[in-house]
Amino acid sequence: MSDSATVSERENGLQRFRAGLWRENPILIQALGMCPTLAVSNTAINALTMSLATASVLLASAIVISTLRGIIPPQVRLACFVLVIATFVTLTDMLIEAFALDLHRALGAFLPLIVVNCMILSRIEIMASRQPASVAALDALGMGGGFMIGLITLGSLREVLGRGTLLDARVMPADFEPWQVMQLPGGGFFTLAALVIGFYLFDRRWRRQEVGA
Repeated sequence: MSDSATVSERENGLQRFRAGLWRENPILIQALGMCPTLAVSNTAINALTMSLATASVLLASAIVISTLRGIIPPQVRLACFVLVIATFVTLTDMLIEAFALDLHRALGAFLPLIVVNCMILSRIEIMASRQPASVAALDALGMGGGFMIGLITLGSLREVLGRGTLLDARVMPADFEPWQVMQLPGGGFFTLAALVIGFYLFDRRWRRQEVGA
């Protein structure tokens, strides 16, 4: 591979990484993976665990699929994608169960359901199956990082307002009355909507500043 091709590949990968973190954030922009986002984001530790598990599966699957893309027959492309993803999901599920049983029980069926997370399937189809491993890995890191940012922010806000704690440590005054709605599905919807609106307004202002500069 020539030096120019290597530089172009690196720039493409870095561009994809930045896009996943901000411009194409899977939660706040693309609204992908909403089921686990709303279901397990009632506490920061649940959100952190789920986002780490999802990002790890995405990264490992992207590298494997990109490496094998030249030998995967087009006719069984989707089946191979799901098989690879399911393998890493199973490994992740077993590791969490072995080292953090309470967390594993709290996340429940949503850990195995990472297999059908539309964010993972879309990145595998759009990027990993068509790009070199280095680009696919950076894209997966960006998307996984963006997913973590959105989910952890949502989980932290819901825990602080719904329990008065953050990572089980009290952060609100003793007389604070927890907002019980924040621990319910409705609270998840309201918090996510507020985050999306805030993200949109901040991004629009940032874009205007960039244009003005």
